Amino acid sequence: MDRAKKNIKIALVGSPNCGKSSLFNSLTGSHQKVANYPGVTVERRSGKYTLDNGEKVTLIDLPGIYSLKDRTLDERVSREVITGAHKIETRPDLILCVADSTNLRVHLRLVLELKYLGLPVILALNMQDMADRDGIKIDTKILAKELGIPVVTTIAVRRGSLDNLKEELTRAIDTITPPRDTTPSPSTRELQKQARIIAEKALIAEGTHHKVTRQLDKILLHPILGIVIFLIVLFGMFQLVYFWAEVPMNMIESFFNGLQSLLTQSLPDNWFRSLLIHGIIAGVGSVVVFLPQILILFTFILILEATGYMARAAFIMDRLMAVVGLNGRAFIPLMSSFACAIPGIMATRTIEHHRDRITTIMIAPLMTCSARIPVYSLLIGAVVPNDPVLYGLFGLQGLVLFGLYLVGIISALIVAAVLKITLTKGVAQPFLMELPKYQLPILSHLLINLWERARAFLERAGTIILYSAIGLWVLAQYPKKPLGAIEPDIYYSLAGIMGRALRVIFEPIGFNWEISIALIPGMAAREVAIGALGTVYALQGNEDQIEHSMRAVIQNSWPLPTAFAFLAWYIFAPQCFATLATVRRETNSWAWTSFMIGYLFSLAYLAAFIVNKLAIFLLN
Repeated sequence: MDRAKKNIKIALVGSPNCGKSSLFNSLTGSHQKVANYPGVTVERRSGKYTLDNGEKVTLIDLPGIYSLKDRTLDERVSREVITGAHKIETRPDLILCVADSTNLRVHLRLVLELKYLGLPVILALNMQDMADRDGIKIDTKILAKELGIPVVTTIAVRRGSLDNLKEELTRAIDTITPPRDTTPSPSTRELQKQARIIAEKALIAEGTHHKVTRQLDKILLHPILGIVIFLIVLFGMFQLVYFWAEVPMNMIESFFNGLQSLLTQSLPDNWFRSLLIHGIIAGVGSVVVFLPQILILFTFILILEATGYMARAAFIMDRLMAVVGLNGRAFIPLMSSFACAIPGIMATRTIEHHRDRITTIMIAPLMTCSARIPVYSLLIGAVVPNDPVLYGLFGLQGLVLFGLYLVGIISALIVAAVLKITLTKGVAQPFLMELPKYQLPILSHLLINLWERARAFLERAGTIILYSAIGLWVLAQYPKKPLGAIEPDIYYSLAGIMGRALRVIFEPIGFNWEISIALIPGMAAREVAIGALGTVYALQGNEDQIEHSMRAVIQNSWPLPTAFAFLAWYIFAPQCFATLATVRRETNSWAWTSFMIGYLFSLAYLAAFIVNKLAIFLLN
């Protein structure tokens, strides 16, 4: 073969975040082109690299992948290019596989897969500086012998560290041979076993940090103990949501009560005072009081993410997710939905299989988002005493809150199982994901993220909730009460008329006309329902009788079956308009969005009906 007449092509292959693209940039400099492969969104990067002897070769930077199993579009394109099955790209002559030196155990499986493709392979152990920093030592001679391919160490961001790689590339191209036939690759389990054995032989020292991580993972990723620990973490989180938030919530409630009293004494009794006290403060204040609980929940979620435990939770839940036809990768968007369903739904973009992604989007609203906390906290505080349980270790209110979250999770798994055997039927996909190292959260980052979430919540309180409270106040003012009427003014207003009309629909599940009114603005944002209830009851004059407390209103006005039915409704009630808009954008389908609205309304109504009737039966 006359190499001078042939354009030698080298494919760079490696997992995400291994420094492959940095190595590509160091070798090609500015002599590179970026485009997309025809018909797909996968990026194609190519560039010219000059060998030590002056000959130019072409480098192709393939997408970052963990394997060649064709589970994702990136994996399919990479496999097609390497095997010569791609319609446009010709088969490369050589594979330069880039692996992260600090995580050899994970990356070796891809190296072993590449060996079975019939092309010469060079392994570049990148990020050698970080491996040295962490005390990781790899015997490259042993590794090369076990793999049967050349192995060199690199630091992609330092061109001076690439001399050995350049020499190996020149040597490999000088002795290049036609590709061999592709041989069948062993199973994923067998490849992982081989990778583990080779890593144990080649790793002279794995570093203290990695050793601690591995020892912790033996406990935290244990098939049984890991699940128990995870449930304990979640249970403790919901207990502390109540325990830590009690004092700041009382302070916020006292502030709004004092502000109402001050305005009542300072302003004349007219429509403006009514708007301020009964509309704005009663509506917005009844929601803002739950800010401490929301921030505590966010704090726990951010800590789980920052420490690296969130990714472990995905692995822990992988076995359970497999029962319903999904894998652990679906768990991360679902866990994110505990904070807010919108970023959770957007996070499903990391799920490779389209049907799995649709299934995850459909069940994300069943995760109890932070907007439900005001609803849950108000109802639990009103109807559930905070008695000590389990030998006084836990509070009953925190236990009930944990139960509501658990019902949402179980319901999501049931819905996912039904979808996976009907509308989104498909083969379960294996779960592969690189686990981050354990680390302590950075306090400044944690505080910044908490501030961003507090600001977002207060912006909602200052916009959606405020506008809803004002709009409801206006609807509740007109028309005025007829002469001789005995009900409160709001009963005869437009809001009251709407509520009584909707009561026909909601009365079978135990909802009164006040609740029916609150459900309408509650579609804008879940927590708006509490603000709406605050406005409705304030306009009935109840605040003078029961010291401005919404919990006292519910204790005095709602039968227990109604309160329990309202909790059941909000486990399943459709998401806010912003979430539904996100579902429409992410699925690009009105059909799936309509299906979500329909099935959530149906589940909410059915659950509230069953809970209401069951509570009536048990209490009689």
